[in-house]
Amino acid sequence: MRFLAPVLAAGLLLPTLTACSNGDGSSGDLEVVASFYPLQYVAQRVAGDHATVESLTAPGKEPHDSELTVRQTADVARADVVVTLGGFQPSVDDAVDQEADGAVVDAHEEVRGDDPHFWQDPTRLAAVAQRVGSALAKADAAHAADYRRNAQELVGDLRALDRAYRSGLADCRVDTVVVSHDAFGYLDRYGLDVVGITGLSPDAEPSPARLRDLADLIRRTGVTTVFSETLVSPAVARTLAEEVGVRTATLDPVEGLTDETADLDYLSLMRRNLEALRTAGSCT
Repeated sequence: MRFLAPVLAAGLLLPTLTACSNGDGSSGDLEVVASFYPLQYVAQRVAGDHATVESLTAPGKEPHDSELTVRQTADVARADVVVTLGGFQPSVDDAVDQEADGAVVDAHEEVRGDDPHFWQDPTRLAAVAQRVGSALAKADAAHAADYRRNAQELVGDLRALDRAYRSGLADCRVDTVVVSHDAFGYLDRYGLDVVGITGLSPDAEPSPARLRDLADLIRRTGVTTVFSETLVSPAVARTLAEEVGVRTATLDPVEGLTDETADLDYLSLMRRNLEALRTAGSCT
């Protein structure tokens, strides 16, 4: 496997890793690697008990900034299926391009423009679930029917989530949403105008002019809440909210689990976000 051959040989002597980063994975003969949490969740749901699913992003870590270890690169090399989002994590892209021998499911075709956060639209994640089902069925024909059934069950759950968002956000007094960084743009599917304090990078610092413009926007549109988010410091969001006299609350970008959300999953986190949005928007 080119320069990784000695590493892979050593890796075979290591104990088998547990299935997923939140300790709630599946086990089986098929090895699946997912680049970060939303794709891990899909892979786990579709794989069921027939595969081991690894995440390349540790719990509580911001996936934008992830760098792979040598061992994780070896995991990519020996995986039967890799589920990834091209262009989102450069170190993962490099490992997939150079070392992946198994099937690769790249969710990039669900991305709109430069915004990678497609999983905020459950219908786009459903499309990935179907492709993961097909890839696993091809890699492990003996359990193909199970993979396809699991994929369809997940698609059903995601479509139900989409319906909940459409109905829950259909009648809101305020449809402008101010968030820490531009990770929620796909919520425009539900009629929301989402404005990030910073752009696509959660580490960027807003300029004083940007903060003044946002303060004016909040006053003009009647925004009641400035949202901070998990995995990112809430300091700027709190400062802006205090300046204009509105509340703060938290939206989860569902990029990864933390100690506080370890007992939740993609569906429950998205539904919790929905309730926060309904409260902020005075939705009926």
